[in-house]
Amino acid sequence: MTGLLATKPRDVSVSRLAEDALWQELALTPKPGLVDQRNSGSHRDMDHALFARSITAIAPWFSRFTALGEEHADKPAAQQLRLLRPMGMACEQAMYAATGGVNTHKGGIFALGLLCFAAGRVPLISAQSLCREVSAICHGLVTRELRARSGAATAGERQFQQFGLTGARGEAESGFATVQAILPHWRRDRQHEMLLRLFAINPDSNLVSRGGMDGLRYVQKYAQTLLAEGWDRAALERMDCALMARNLSPGGSADLLSVAWVLGECGG
Repeated sequence: MTGLLATKPRDVSVSRLAEDALWQELALTPKPGLVDQRNSGSHRDMDHALFARSITAIAPWFSRFTALGEEHADKPAAQQLRLLRPMGMACEQAMYAATGGVNTHKGGIFALGLLCFAAGRVPLISAQSLCREVSAICHGLVTRELRARSGAATAGERQFQQFGLTGARGEAESGFATVQAILPHWRRDRQHEMLLRLFAINPDSNLVSRGGMDGLRYVQKYAQTLLAEGWDRAALERMDCALMARNLSPGGSADLLSVAWVLGECGG
């Protein structure tokens, strides 16, 4: 990412960008297979109002993640996950309390919480510095929590054992490599294009959970075709119907769109 995005001074509020990112993602309509202002996508237990309550509940935690990062900025990156996790779990509980136990933003809390925490540790805030710090904080995470485990108790562990997919852990440990791949195309007024670009390349664990590898390949190919041949709102609405018919929800890409908003806005 060197040279792609300029460094911003310390007064950039990553916590505010994280909250903005969630509201921007929710407002974006249509979002194929996902909750938006038009419908609930492939979700029967979620709607727009539920997502709004969730964002309201978790937004105050982003500044707390940053403050925690500042408090422990003198400690090595390898020690940081142990410090961050209790606060992350508390934020998740605030989400569940607001949603009646529905998981609306667990992936977003993980990714955006890491970015906010990293923002408290870096001397200069930029997309590059944040990604580098998150990668350092999460170094070895896939090996410890996926590769070293013989069982497959969680969906993430099963997908790693079956397909070698590393999910949200691998994305964080890579310094959000999937998001970095689309940042050269970043435009805040082209969020649908950014989402399609994520659909096209992201090994989305949500899609694999619902539709297996065939479901993942279907969405990736669909997005690649739209990007190559052109698309408009009607095309996105048709994609929405197609994904709902297959009960597919690219929720991992929705989380990464929020990450892209934070990193893109940090870069200018």
